[in-house]
This record gives sequence, structure tokens and C-alpha cells, in this order.
Amino acid sequence: MQLSFLRPLYDRPGPWCSVYLDASADTEDAHQALALRWRALARQLTDQGADEASVAALDRVIRGHDPMVGDYGLAVFATRGRVVLSEYLSAPPLSDLASYAPLPHVMPLLAARGEQVAWVRVLADRTGADAIAISAGGVPRRAQIVGRETFPLRRVQPGGWSQSHHQKAAMEAWHHNAGDVTAATVQLAERVGAEVLVIAGDVRATGVIAAQMPERWQDLMVRTDAGSRAGGADQTLLDDLTVQTIAEVADQRITAMLDKFGVQEDVGAGLDAVVGALQRNQVDTMLIVDDPSANGELWIGPEPTEIAVDPGQLAAMSVADPQRVRADAALVRALVGTDAALTVLGPDEAPELTEGVGAVLRYVDAGTPGRGNG
Repeated sequence: MQLSFLRPLYDRPGPWCSVYLDASADTEDAHQALALRWRALARQLTDQGADEASVAALDRVIRGHDPMVGDYGLAVFATRGRVVLSEYLSAPPLSDLASYAPLPHVMPLLAARGEQVAWVRVLADRTGADAIAISAGGVPRRAQIVGRETFPLRRVQPGGWSQSHHQKAAMEAWHHNAGDVTAATVQLAERVGAEVLVIAGDVRATGVIAAQMPERWQDLMVRTDAGSRAGGADQTLLDDLTVQTIAEVADQRITAMLDKFGVQEDVGAGLDAVVGALQRNQVDTMLIVDDPSANGELWIGPEPTEIAVDPGQLAAMSVADPQRVRADAALVRALVGTDAALTVLGPDEAPELTEGVGAVLRYVDAGTPGRGNG
């Protein structure tokens, strides 16, 4: 998972208000229930010492957000009277949470996001297509692609002196429209850096589109006759296929990262080793097991690489006033500051990961923790 979207949180000094709450709009009293939950969280922030301006800014965003259908959550971060980041969560948080601390508490957001896979889905017929593209950051782009040909699109019934002419014209029209859909699909895929292309709908249209797709996209393409552009058509099967395909790509990515970590043997394993590697800007990707109950702490200085398991380490780095913060918050700040990535694992995905944390390193040298002298 790339973490550049979090950069605004570390470009500003804290302390930070971090709020997670269930904002589900699936009952008649949902608005009132949201107000009550937020009121309790606002009290918690005030009790922790949060400033009134930041709590008021959170209030405006939380009460004024555009509600979604069904169950969902909100994650909102504010400092010094300004909301810097707010995100919808695809499901409510395990529990509502309000934190006031030197660093933003982003781990629940990252665990909820999981592996972000950029994808494009095209629902086609012989006249064009409806397309949606989702970037790795979850930003949707929608497009309606209208083919240049509108007549003739049907091949005539057998018989008649003009049969061959009309059938040829229909085939040419299909190919022209499929070419327009293919070009628009490639443009969307390149824009979002797609890792999955789902080509769905009319079987003849998808066949022509698939045949025209450039070679570099062939291995990323999944073709299906599920879905229809007809008004009121049930898209459940297509939605399920899309989710399954994206999940498979995310699982493959996690497996590949675990394989890379395994090749390092014990290098980069455990909290001490990861902290040492972050100090040297050595981490390519950090792996961490999602544990909502985790409450470990680390020490930090003003710079992202000023991170340590005890304040004496920072004193040796000439940090005058180290702060003690949540360990996961410190680790993520260091990742963002060194342009490193993060892979969040479930407890059953890496049962032997030392202390629930490890790192795939950019390089290994004699000073790398865990390497030894050999």
C-alpha cells in the first residue's frame, strides 16, 4: 500500500484529533444516532485536552458529510482548527474511537483500506460501453463511451439480394464501436495504473474488444458475459466477479511480499530491526499484523527517521526533546517520510512474524540489524 495520501497529515505539526465512527444510514433514526455517537466522541476529545477549534471543525465535517447508503464509517483527522483528511470507510469501525495525540492515529484507516488495487471495468454492448475506473487511492472515474457507428448494428435475416452487404456493414460497425471502447478503456487504464481490466457484457462486443486490446493489457484482462447495459438489469453477478478478481490480485501481492520477506531470512524481523532500518531509510515495505488491541510505544523526534525504542537512542542522535507516542503511529510517520510502503496482514496471514512486524529492505549491509557479521 502506497502511503502518499497521508502526507498532508505529516506536513503539519500536531497535536492531532483522530476520529473513527459508525455513520451508517440504514435506519430511520440514523441521523440522530450519528449525532449521539459524535457527541460522546467530542466529549472524549475535550477530556483529552483537544482544542475547541479542532473539535468544531470535526463537528462541521461529521454532521455535514454526504451520507452513503447502508453500513459505513468515517475516519476524520484535524489539527489546529482544520480538518486535514476525511475518508469514508466501507464498513463501520469495530468500535467508535477518538484520540488526541502528537501524531494522527491512522492504523485503523490503513487496516480498513487494505491492499488498494487499481482497476477498470467496462460494461459493453454493440453501441458502446459504460466504464468505471478506480485508482489505487480509491478515486472513481466514470465514463460513457459512445461508439461512432449507429447503423446498421444488426445483421439481417438470411435471404434477399442485399444480405451480404448488410451483414458486412454490421460487422464493420461492431468493430468500429469496439475499437472506440478499446481506446477509451486503455486511456482509463493508463490514467489510473490499472492492475485489473474487467470486460463485461454482450459476448460478441466483449470478444471484439478483447481481440483489439494491446498486448500489455492482455494478461490483466478478465472477460465475462455477466452484466447488461439494459435499464434495470441486475448487476449482482458482475459486481461479485469484480470484487473476487480484485481480491485475488490483492492476495497475490501480499503473497509476493511475504515471499520477498522470507528470502531475507531473519533480516528486518521484529520491532528493533524495523526501527533500525527506518532510521537508515532502508525500508522498502513494512509488514504489520493488524492488531486493534496493540498499545506499544516508541520515541520520536521532529524528523521521520528520528524514531527509537528508547529515548537514549534519540539523545545520541542529538534530539533534544523526544516524545513518546503510539508505536504504529510512529512507524507509519517514518514510512511516509521515507516514501516506503505498507502491507497490512491478518493474524492468520503471518503467524510467525516476529512481534507482528517486519520489513522488506531496499538494501542490506554490514550494519543491518539481524544480518550479523557474516
